[in-house]
Amino acid sequence: MTIISSVLNWLMKKRIHQIELFKKYPNEVQEELLKKLTYTAKGTYFGQEYDFKSIKTADEFKRRVPISTYEDFLPYISRLRNGEDDILWPGEIIGFAKSSGTTDSKSKFIPISEDSLEDCHYKGGKDMLSIYFNLVPDSKLFEGKSLVMGGSGNIQEVSNTSYYEGDLSAILMNNLPIWAELMRTPSLSIALMDEWENKLELMVESTMNHDVTSLSGVPSWILVLLKRILEKSGASHISEVWPNMEVFFHGGVNFDPYKDQFQSIINSDSMHYFNTYNASEGFFGIQDQLGNDDILLMLDYGIYYEFIPVSELGEEEKALSLSEVKLGVNYAMVITTNAGLWRYKIGDTVTFTSIAPYRIRITGRTKNFINVVGEELIIDNAEKALVVACGKTSATVTEYTAAPFVDDNIIYHEWLIEFDKQPSSIEYFTETFDNALKSLNSDYEAKRYHNLVLQEPKIHALPPKAFYNWMKKREKLGGQNKVPRLSNNRDYVDELKEMHNFVK
Repeated sequence: MTIISSVLNWLMKKRIHQIELFKKYPNEVQEELLKKLTYTAKGTYFGQEYDFKSIKTADEFKRRVPISTYEDFLPYISRLRNGEDDILWPGEIIGFAKSSGTTDSKSKFIPISEDSLEDCHYKGGKDMLSIYFNLVPDSKLFEGKSLVMGGSGNIQEVSNTSYYEGDLSAILMNNLPIWAELMRTPSLSIALMDEWENKLELMVESTMNHDVTSLSGVPSWILVLLKRILEKSGASHISEVWPNMEVFFHGGVNFDPYKDQFQSIINSDSMHYFNTYNASEGFFGIQDQLGNDDILLMLDYGIYYEFIPVSELGEEEKALSLSEVKLGVNYAMVITTNAGLWRYKIGDTVTFTSIAPYRIRITGRTKNFINVVGEELIIDNAEKALVVACGKTSATVTEYTAAPFVDDNIIYHEWLIEFDKQPSSIEYFTETFDNALKSLNSDYEAKRYHNLVLQEPKIHALPPKAFYNWMKKREKLGGQNKVPRLSNNRDYVDELKEMHNFVK
């Protein structure tokens, strides 16, 4: 393992130099990348449809190619899933990442090409380690095992060909190089299991006695695993089970509401928490500073970025290039990728915290918000306010969801929250949470003025495992499934209330 560590350390230091280059010349890197993408795909069905051969500039690309959603790409993706090649990207598509996000009930099938697998997803994973080792040079990460919690997948046979279909994590693990597989736990047969609860028990049994030094996965599901390991082992803290644990690489949801629980359950002063932005559509960013979890936008992964101000969504949408963005503006992200997604609205919203280099924070989803009276409440507001309320009431939140209640002249936001540690007073928690939202969102504050438009939020505390049981009922346990946070309709809230006998 020492020889492997030495070789990998050398490769990682070499990569840090390349990262510094794109941080220094970000816009030039993106411009060259766009030219390479259109040139590479000029012979595809999509490239011929939009005459990529004649596109010379970013402005010309924007005029020629429309901004699109998954529904717009569905006819092309259906052809790919039926075994056709050279539709959106040259050659064969090797897999489809099955993704439903949080709000859509129907699955999306995101194409994965050999280029996107190697030059985006795997490159992102390697860069995550490179940046971490650069910041923590005395790390002993490679002296133990990496515990990766992923989803499941299966082989699909069509038209004398086959492809892998499932969670992105399953596709990545199924194609890992041998050296990476040797450093990972649990075994592939367990990691790719479909049935979540059996998988959880087998993961606990097969990893407890390993020397696990790192964790990777969605915080909510990793937390379930860690709690089960404590139950099974009888230990008080994870540091007793895995004394050399040093880092959790997390992504998928905002980590802030979970951070106190992780620090309490792991109980280690040497533990690091590293933020990543990795989706089915691509690996977009990595935390590159200690003590600041803003995400460095990775610019040489075969992804060309554009951004639409959220305030302009649904109108005549004009996407801005990276060189045109401003600090503090909420943007919907548009991507063009080396798997053949062209000017694709991914559905995530971000804001830039730095432009030299380009660093972002994920603020929510374009379909995951509450706006019934112009309050424009987004996930970023909600989770910052929850942190404030928890801090003032000694509470910790496991999961939550919220939706508006509208009945004649009575309008308020209804929140269903599962607490790991109950607040000292739910009334004080509500007041503190409400005041924090007002300080974070001027539109919300205006609508809450004297209760004239929007009344005080109503918060219900759900029993333990309420969201787990709800996700189980919806067949959404494990993998990259996430609890939907905010919604403009009451489907999720009413379903949860009915499960727990709340009066509607």
